[in-house]
Formats: sequence, C-alpha cells, structure tokens
Amino acid sequence: MPRLADCDPLTGTPIRATRHTHQRYERDRPGELVHVDVKKIGRIPDGGGWRAHGRSEKVRGRAIGYDYVHAAVDDHSRLAYAEILPDEKGTTCAGFLTRAGAWFAAHAITIERILTDNAFAYRHSRAFGRAVADLGAVHRFIKPHCPWTNGKVERFNRTLQTEWAYRRVYTSNTRRANALPHWLQEYNQHRPHTALAGQPPISRLSPRS
Repeated sequence: MPRLADCDPLTGTPIRATRHTHQRYERDRPGELVHVDVKKIGRIPDGGGWRAHGRSEKVRGRAIGYDYVHAAVDDHSRLAYAEILPDEKGTTCAGFLTRAGAWFAAHAITIERILTDNAFAYRHSRAFGRAVADLGAVHRFIKPHCPWTNGKVERFNRTLQTEWAYRRVYTSNTRRANALPHWLQEYNQHRPHTALAGQPPISRLSPRS
C-alpha cells in the first residue's frame, strides 16, 4: 500500500514516484543553480471535469488539451517562479527563461547555472540557448532517464500538483489559472519548507529582497 502522502488527496490514486538519488546537495548561494522544468496538466472544461463529476458519461470526451506549467526553482533558497503557457516549444521555453531571469533579478538573484532535463526544447532550441547566453548563465543537463536528479524542481512540481492544481475541485480552467499567482506568493513568502528548517524560501534572501 502506498503512503497517504504519495496519493492524490481527492481520489487516493498513487501519484508520486519512489525513485530518488542518494547524492543530496544544496548550493551555497542563491542563483548558483536554478532548476527548470515543465509540468503538463490537463485543462479543465467549463463546469468541471472528472474530478468534479467522476469518470462518467457526463464528462467523457470533454478533454480540452493541456496546460504547460513552466517552473524555475533556485537550488539554495527554493524560491520558485512559474507560468502557465500553451506549449513547451523552444521559443516558449526561451521566453519563460527570460522572464524568470528578470523575476529572480528583481529578488537580487543572478542566475549562474541552469539545470534541465534533455527535452528537445532545452537540448536543441537555438532560442533557448540564446536566452541562457543572454542571462550569462551556463546550461547543464541531467543524466538521461533520471528525472530525480533535477530534484528541486521535480519536488516543486509535486507540491504544485497537490497544493494548487489538485487541492480543490475547480469548475473551470480559468479559476485554476487565477489561483496560481496567489499560491506562488504563499509558497515563497509564508509556506514552511522542511528543507529550510520550517522557514519559507524568502527567508534565505537578503533583507533588500
């Protein structure tokens, strides 16, 4: 039987992978390494999807595609930035990285290294490569087929699923999207983080942030 913490809070379905790395680490300063990833989640039709009505004929065939939640997480502080975008193409990923860099800069964080998986947009997109270069950063890749080595953002993705995307039953995709900025602010400014001795990510930044 899976642990309760590994299950969807609404359906009880196991959602958490168990593989992990034994080589745990934490960078010494904000911006030294930023983890970047995309999480694909199903869009919610107006009136609610299967989480609201169950897997019945009422919702069969109502799928309306996916949202792509792009996320960037600072390794040292766990400060997180995320956007909901329509796809994960190279130009889209590049635009997200540029905006993420500006957001981190507004918090006095200069991105030095970026860690991603080996998705086509990260590995082969010239637009994404230019965005990395414009930040003056170095791009690193995880070992193929080992997503847990990008652990900080993978863990953030799980938290994002359980505490924002699937925490409550939304009756429209717009309602869920509108809830993301508030949840991010709560995550960064107030939510206790176990890896930070119960403090929120913002606590690891200088007072001027």
